[in-house]
Amino acid sequence: MRRSTPRSSASSTRSKYRRGEMHLARVLGDVVSTLKDPGLDGYKLLLVQPVSPSDAPIGGPMLAIDAAQAGIGERVLVVREGRAALSAVRRRAAPVEVAIIGVVDSVHVEPES
Repeated sequence: MRRSTPRSSASSTRSKYRRGEMHLARVLGDVVSTLKDPGLDGYKLLLVQPVSPSDAPIGGPMLAIDAAQAGIGERVLVVREGRAALSAVRRRAAPVEVAIIGVVDSVHVEPES
């Protein structure tokens, strides 16, 4: 007999995001790691919070490699998929799952009619 277990917040966050798509996020802070994979050398690691177009938090924060020179507090575009994230940092062997690929200037949403 198979048991049903509740989803953790991490897995429910993942279910809201399809892999390989771009998403909006807000940079919460930076992560300092003196020992890391050599494939990450030269890149900042940032903690990002996925957000809706109205800037409401969605799910939990994620660790991302910064390929766009983003700063704390900025709204950014992130991609959550290994191949797309790797192409953003242009390194084949880097252990990258989430990458910041752009800094958002503004978001305009047409009102529903």
